[in-house]
Amino acid sequence: MSVPRKDPLRLVIRLIVYLVLGYLSLLMLGWALLGLGTVLGAVATVFGTACLVNWLSLRIYEHLSLRDLGLLWNRASSYNLALGMGTGVGAACLVLAPPLLFGLAHMTATPGERPSIGAFVFAAVMLAAGAIGEELLFRGYGFQIMLAEIGPFATILPVSILFALLHGANPNASWFGIANTAGFGIVFGFAYLRSRDLWLPIGLHFGWNLTLPLFGVNLSGLRMNVTGSEMAWNAGYLWSGGAYGPEASLLTSAVVVLLMVFLWKVPVHRQYSPLTSPPAEKEVCEPSPPLPS
Repeated sequence: MSVPRKDPLRLVIRLIVYLVLGYLSLLMLGWALLGLGTVLGAVATVFGTACLVNWLSLRIYEHLSLRDLGLLWNRASSYNLALGMGTGVGAACLVLAPPLLFGLAHMTATPGERPSIGAFVFAAVMLAAGAIGEELLFRGYGFQIMLAEIGPFATILPVSILFALLHGANPNASWFGIANTAGFGIVFGFAYLRSRDLWLPIGLHFGWNLTLPLFGVNLSGLRMNVTGSEMAWNAGYLWSGGAYGPEASLLTSAVVVLLMVFLWKVPVHRQYSPLTSPPAEKEVCEPSPPLPS
């Protein structure tokens, strides 16, 4: 049976086109959505860019749809999404609950702010759009063609570093926070590797992002108070993460390692991926020589 040959030049061309389309889309959508405000405009820009650049790349090179990147919805998808969300929520609680239990932090009311269901729903929708957009952008077409051509290690690590460096533009970003964000990038990449769909990393991403504001802590340097209370720390920067939030803390570093071990062991529903698991080509048979008459 013949094995499709690798084509490094084609891979490089497709990646360059993907990156250029992404850059131009970010510029155009960022300008067009400027009036939505800083946070909402940024989320809408990332989500719109991710959908547009992946759709264009798939149409140009593969004649596939966005769902073929791992967004097909079925029973396996619902399982992976629920597993991811539960794991993301659990990981965030593992970072934030122990400091509260052992007196390293305490909850305090936020002056002038009251809990609001509307604010929570708005924040949840924004965080869901942000998680979907970032996973499509960083674990979508570019990531998947790299995975198929050069393998997991050479794909997950550099994409995770890029994922982290782009978070360096967030308010109060630190090198420790960027390092932990790279760790999350590796976790999300490994989640895709195991499931071959985007629902598991989307669930992980969203579950983590949703839980942090519920505790009243900053999320990647951004403040989203939806409960009318916040977490005040009695411990130092290495435990709290400072103004960037717990994603720049030692506690998160430890939980990232635990997440990798958990994802390695937990049962996951692996799905078919047209880009990373293409159907094997049929063996070409040579015609038999004519029989002697």
